[in-house]
Amino acid sequence: MDDILIKNVLLFGKKKNVLIKGNRFSSISAPAFATARKVIDGSGMAILPPFYNTHTHAAMTLLRGFADDMQLHQWLHQYIWPFEEKLTASLIRKGSRIAVREMIKSGTVFFSDMYFDIEETIDIVRKYGMRAAIGVTFVESHSKSQQAEKLEMLKHWVDPSGGRITLTVAPHAIYTVGPDLLQQCSRTARDLGFKLHIHVAETRTEVDDCLRDHGTTPVRYLDKLGVLGPEVIAAHAVHIDEEEADILAARGVTIAHCPCSNQKLASGTFPYKMVRKAGCRITLGTDGASSNNNLDMREEMKFAALIAKGASGDPQTMPAAEAMEIATRNGAEAFGIDAGVIAKGKLADAILIRLDDESMKPLHHLVSNWVYAANSSIIDTVICDGRILMQHRELAI
Repeated sequence: MDDILIKNVLLFGKKKNVLIKGNRFSSISAPAFATARKVIDGSGMAILPPFYNTHTHAAMTLLRGFADDMQLHQWLHQYIWPFEEKLTASLIRKGSRIAVREMIKSGTVFFSDMYFDIEETIDIVRKYGMRAAIGVTFVESHSKSQQAEKLEMLKHWVDPSGGRITLTVAPHAIYTVGPDLLQQCSRTARDLGFKLHIHVAETRTEVDDCLRDHGTTPVRYLDKLGVLGPEVIAAHAVHIDEEEADILAARGVTIAHCPCSNQKLASGTFPYKMVRKAGCRITLGTDGASSNNNLDMREEMKFAALIAKGASGDPQTMPAAEAMEIATRNGAEAFGIDAGVIAKGKLADAILIRLDDESMKPLHHLVSNWVYAANSSIIDTVICDGRILMQHRELAI
């Protein structure tokens, strides 16, 4: 791995020379005479943290535009699940490749996935140099032998990337996974040190069905089962009340907020102000390209901020810097990745954005422009773990 010197790049409002040695930032203010095997001219660009997508279904790029403009349960039962039954490992590999390339081009260096035939996605991630937490998905419809194979895979996991890829235990949702399997997934995650990734309270229908079947709401149900804890990544969490937000915060659960998918499926509006007040860690995810319909985290960041403001009636809700932190640092920290900020000693994940684009002019406030005005096409370079994944908009492979 070559050392990288990024010269004359804008950082914290000043031009800096940023030096990467190995896979970490060695200096964010290197002297003018510093040298490295690989030198990038950062003139006219700013260096920023990249994105960490905490909830998606990568291979669902194959379903982009297939079934739009309908409610979640109709969408799932009548269109998505029947389509997915026809997917082969080869097709999932193609879908994951499309997703990885799309994510890199839009500044994402990590994603938390939940899908099937995960060996294909793992190999694509390894090849392209990204980070990922790949979900080993559990649903009741899988046979006991399939579930046993998944548990064995978790027990004997070896990262083929040298530190960039991990697994998660991923029971799909309370309406596809029963209480015994949910508790088994929880025990496995805790015993083996993995995250547990699950859809929670995404729709009103999910809440109503949980009340009918279990006499309580999804968050309370999961808490009663003993599933909730600091290892849990709860995707969506749209339909929760103040007490449930307090439960999630007390258990140390991370919420993966997916604003674009929530709005497109009309699942509801995430109660950001209430959840933040409760003290929950909030991260950002795109969900799959079948319900978003892209994997662009910069766009997701803007939607998150605007929806939070509109829902609360307060323009000060989720200011630009907070939106960027949710999309970057919070996601990295939730998955134990020592990155998400440009700082000495941190893992060298970064993007370089062009400042000559009209969307970045005038430059009254870099972060505000990045969150509210720009688009991902101004990303020139993407670096993950000290490796250049894209430069001058060209992918390394």
